[in-house]
Amino acid sequence: MLLAIDAGNTNTVFALFDETTQIGLWRAVTNTQRTADEYAVFLKTLMAGVGVQAHDVTDAIIGSVVPDVNFNLLKLCREHFDCEPLLVGSPDVKTGIKVKIDRPEELGADRLINAVAGVSLYKTPLLLIDFGTATTFDVVDGEGAYCGGVIAPGINLSIRALHMAAAKLPSVAVVRPPKVIATGTVTAIQSGVYWGYVGMIEGLIARIKDEFGMPMTVIATGGLSKLFVDSIPAIDEINTDMTLRGLSLIYEQNRKTA
Repeated sequence: MLLAIDAGNTNTVFALFDETTQIGLWRAVTNTQRTADEYAVFLKTLMAGVGVQAHDVTDAIIGSVVPDVNFNLLKLCREHFDCEPLLVGSPDVKTGIKVKIDRPEELGADRLINAVAGVSLYKTPLLLIDFGTATTFDVVDGEGAYCGGVIAPGINLSIRALHMAAAKLPSVAVVRPPKVIATGTVTAIQSGVYWGYVGMIEGLIARIKDEFGMPMTVIATGGLSKLFVDSIPAIDEINTDMTLRGLSLIYEQNRKTA
């Protein structure tokens, strides 16, 4: 049984796979102070709820964009699940994706993992949009190679920054307002954030497609993707499991070549 760990800036996601079947999915707030033992208490309790014990886990793979959590996640796998995990981005972990950017070592693991899943699931070329702590746009060419992208602040970061910088402006929830022109402060912020992001995303999709010079399949993923996809016709499909799917594919590829 495979334990796949996606350590993001906001949340860390743990998923269990029995072959290709996902049998468990749990989230924890990413905390660089959390120890391997604390992860184990959290995870083993939840695993027991689906009838899985620690000894059922035979393999693990980690995709992380937070270097400070890597030590304890690696220790979790080694000491509590008795397996040596693959860490995406390590020189010995194969992804099957050619990376055609200036400094390939700077590419975030999440973006690389999403590209692996995208090539497996969809016809290339692709534009992958991940609505996470940052909103990322990643381009995969017709040959399945990663060739660049865009990073923008995530919507929740924008809301927090506005609240912190403007003393009289409250922190608000991210919702889709029924209209653009608001009649109150809270709805005005919600409109500016939501429809402003819609405008940014639509504009970047159009500019990326124009610069790329050929049709692309546009896929949305990430926690907030469902909130935006209906407002952006240029998005062809939503797939909230891209990163976990990519992790399982990378694990399978490395298992076959081991």
